[in-house]
Amino acid sequence: MARTSEVKVKERVNWPITITLIVLAAITIVFPLYMAVRIAVAEQYPMGLEIFTLPERWDFANFIEAIEATDFFVTFMNSLIITVVAVVVSIVVHSLAAYAIGRNMEKRPFKLSYYFIVAGMYVPFAILMMPLVKQTAVLHLDNMFGVMILYIVFYMPMNVMLYTGYLRNIPIALEEAARVDGARTWKTFWKVIFPIMKPMHATVAVLTGLAVWNDVMTPLVIMGGSGVNTLPLAQMTFQTAFGTDYSLAFASYLLAMLPMIIFYIFAQKQIIGGVTNGAVK
Repeated sequence: MARTSEVKVKERVNWPITITLIVLAAITIVFPLYMAVRIAVAEQYPMGLEIFTLPERWDFANFIEAIEATDFFVTFMNSLIITVVAVVVSIVVHSLAAYAIGRNMEKRPFKLSYYFIVAGMYVPFAILMMPLVKQTAVLHLDNMFGVMILYIVFYMPMNVMLYTGYLRNIPIALEEAARVDGARTWKTFWKVIFPIMKPMHATVAVLTGLAVWNDVMTPLVIMGGSGVNTLPLAQMTFQTAFGTDYSLAFASYLLAMLPMIIFYIFAQKQIIGGVTNGAVK
C-alpha cells in the first residue's frame, strides 16, 4: 500500500519543472555570493561585464585591510558574546514559557497569554525604537547587556510559537510516566521534554542567532556613541559621504557572514527536522 502511494506521488511530480525551479532558486543564491567574492578579491572594483569574469589575480589584501579597518577581532567578540547569550537564554526561557503555555492551552489564562505573546510579532520595531532608547538610557541599559535583554524579548513571540507547535508532537504519556516514577514538573521538563526538543532548539538557535548576528538597528540606536561596535555596525565604516570602498566592504561582509554559514551547515539537519515537526500537529 505504501509502495503504491509512493509511486503515485512520483508520477504526479513534474520533474523538468521541478529541476528548473531548483536551478533558478540556486542561481538567485549563488550569483550574489559569487559577486561578493568577485568584488572582494579584485584589486579594483570591476566595471560592466567584467564582473562576470574571474579576476586575473586574486588579491586577498582587502581582507587584511578590512580586518584592520573594522577592528575585526574586537567587534567579532562583541557580536559573538551578544549572540551566544541571547540564543542560550532564549532557548531556556522561551522553551520553559512554551511548555507552561502549551500544556495548559485548554485553560483560558494560558491561551490568552499565548495570543498576547505571539501578537508581539506584529509590532514594528520603528514604533518601539524611541521609547526603548529613552527607557534603556534611564535604566542604564544602553550597553551590551541591555541589547541582550531586548533581543531575548524581541524573539520571544516567534520562539514561543515554534516551541508550542513542537510540543504538540510530544505525547503527554511520557510526562505521565515520569510523574508515576516520582518526578515533579520541573524535573520532568529538564529530564524528559527538554532533550526531546533538541531539533527545535537547533531551529530556534539558528533563526535567533542569524537575526541577532545580522541586526544593525538595535545596537545602533541603543549603543550608538558608546564606542562599542558589533560586526554589522563596523560595516558602516566603509560608507562615507563621499562614497563607498566596495572591495573592502565586500571583503568585510564575507568575513562577517562566515561564522553563521559554518553554524548553519552543521545544524541544518536539526533545523529541517525542527521546522517539519513543529508544523505538523
